[in-house]
Amino acid sequence: MASSFQSISQLVGRTSRLSLSSLEHASPRSLPSQSALYLRTRPHTQCRNNASSTRASLSRASNNAVTTRTFSTTPLRLKAKTMGQLKARATTGPFSWKAALLFVITGVGMIGYFKFEKARLERKRIVEMSKGVGKPRVGGPFVLKDLNGNVFTEQNLKGKYSFVYFGFTHCPDICPDELDKMAAIIDKVRAAGNGEDVMRPVFITCDPVRDTPEVLRQYLKEFHPGIIGLTGTYEQVKNVCKQYRVYFSTPENVKPGEDYLVDHSIYFYLMDPDGDFVECIGRQDTPDSATKVIMDHINDWKREGKPLETKPDA
Repeated sequence: MASSFQSISQLVGRTSRLSLSSLEHASPRSLPSQSALYLRTRPHTQCRNNASSTRASLSRASNNAVTTRTFSTTPLRLKAKTMGQLKARATTGPFSWKAALLFVITGVGMIGYFKFEKARLERKRIVEMSKGVGKPRVGGPFVLKDLNGNVFTEQNLKGKYSFVYFGFTHCPDICPDELDKMAAIIDKVRAAGNGEDVMRPVFITCDPVRDTPEVLRQYLKEFHPGIIGLTGTYEQVKNVCKQYRVYFSTPENVKPGEDYLVDHSIYFYLMDPDGDFVECIGRQDTPDSATKVIMDHINDWKREGKPLETKPDA
């Protein structure tokens, strides 16, 4: 009897040691600590019966652990950056060359706009100052005649910008030079305005005795066919020169065939479509600089949405 009990005891001991040995070789992460404790405390008589179920549970736990690790590490690998990207990020900071280029372009555009707007406001201020208070400082009512004998007044200057010059046909050098400049300005303004006839060039004689309509027609044709010639009596010419603040020294009572000299102011007068004085163009101006001044005023006028005639003068 004692020998049988000893045999049973040895058999149970070997079975326990085998179970513990298999548990020790299992992965600790695949078997929770409570399960291990439970297995150690279970009766030895149930180990043999539940061996297969224990192995199945261990296999399922191991598969679940592998699956969990796979899904939990995938987002981390997607979010990870290379060392080159991290170094570039640390070197450039939050800005890139595209952002810097956009910043520079925006800054240059704003500076250009402010300069343009400042120049436009300055031109507008000069125009307002030139009008005077209650009475224009330059320009006013007058009555003359064109080369066809038709009456021409200050009302005929309205509708488009007028470019007015005072001179005389017997002028030896200054008037021909200025009329050459006037002809170049006419063509340049027309080209800058896409072929539109937005400026009216006018030549008013300071020597009405010798500058008859026929003499003026032949003289102005040598410079530009678009120049409108105006003449009148001595009193009419004197009045228009006074209105435009033009100095001239033509004698009043001149006998036929008598020779004399005429002195006068040398300016081009730019008048807007309302007949108001805008700006003077002097001898220091070139055709290019004068064209720029004229087109700046014309574009300002268009930008404000005011009416502007573009039909050629009859």
